Amino acid sequence: MIVSDTMATSAKTLVFMDLEATGLNNDLPKITEICLVAVHLSSLENLITDEDGQLELPRVLDKLCLCVDPGKPITGKASEITGLSNTNLDKNEKQAFNPCLVHLINEFLNRQAQPVCLVAHNGFYYDFPLLKTELQKQEASLSSALLCMDTVQVFRFLDKRVGKVGENGYSLEAIYRRTFKKDPINSHNAEGDVLALIMVFLSKADQILDTMSTNCKRWGEICPMYG
Repeated sequence: MIVSDTMATSAKTLVFMDLEATGLNNDLPKITEICLVAVHLSSLENLITDEDGQLELPRVLDKLCLCVDPGKPITGKASEITGLSNTNLDKNEKQAFNPCLVHLINEFLNRQAQPVCLVAHNGFYYDFPLLKTELQKQEASLSSALLCMDTVQVFRFLDKRVGKVGENGYSLEAIYRRTFKKDPINSHNAEGDVLALIMVFLSKADQILDTMSTNCKRWGEICPMYG
């Protein structure tokens, strides 16, 4: 279901999100790290640049970044990619995905200017379903009216509209390299990925904001990754 033009274009805050986890979808993954960075619409419409004219991150950002004890083994591949292991999470006494974390997420979202749109790269396939699974295990949820946007879908949509195909695919790293001619910093670190996502979003902010009604869903439409 595509949301109405009025609802999608009324979002006042975009909360960019990334999860790191124990593995991929078929591994029944658990979250090991979550990062949410909130950016007000004003900062997306009024871009700032450095003295060389290069885009910079907005100055006004709210962040919630936490590591999480998954309570199950992290695959070797996931540990190699993210730098998170059961050992270092345990040594640093990280807590599980629990009611306290649910409260923090909801209060972080509630603190932002409403309505809010969650934004994640590959979000419809991975981040949103996994977060919904973790919330349901705590018998909790987010507001069903919360908007959600997947930037993989958005960048495909923008390219298709002008008859282009993304060279080297639509991974966050590939889009970042095409846009800025360099590698993103701290890939597969949840905060690093979120900041890279914000930068590629800013590079096409006007186009993306104009097409939100085509590329958003409500949180209530997101299905959990697994039961």
